[in-house]
Amino acid sequence: MAAEEGQVISCHTVEAWNEQLQKGNDSKKLIVVDFTASWCGPCRFIAPVLAELAKKYPGVTFLKVDVDELKTVAQDWAVEAMPTFVFLKEGKIVDRVVGAKKEELLQTITKHVATTSA
Repeated sequence: MAAEEGQVISCHTVEAWNEQLQKGNDSKKLIVVDFTASWCGPCRFIAPVLAELAKKYPGVTFLKVDVDELKTVAQDWAVEAMPTFVFLKEGKIVDRVVGAKKEELLQTITKHVATTSA
């Protein structure tokens, strides 16, 4: 799906979330999930940064989950602070960044992209 490359995909239903996870796992791509909330200031701060990273790394799937919208997903993934970024590869959590930490986010993506064989 070329339309989805280079952008952050918002998951508004558990079905959409599961579908995106399945797609990412099948493609063996790195998935970066942004657990966010509309009322969270740091989340709003980091959103444009995430959008830039999505453009820069079209081979990475960027997903966004609103914790108030998909409470069960946030609970399943033990998300307690916003924003929380969870890094997945082939269905496994490989990393986690808590907070709007631009540098740490970039370094973690770079690290995992380097270890993903194209």
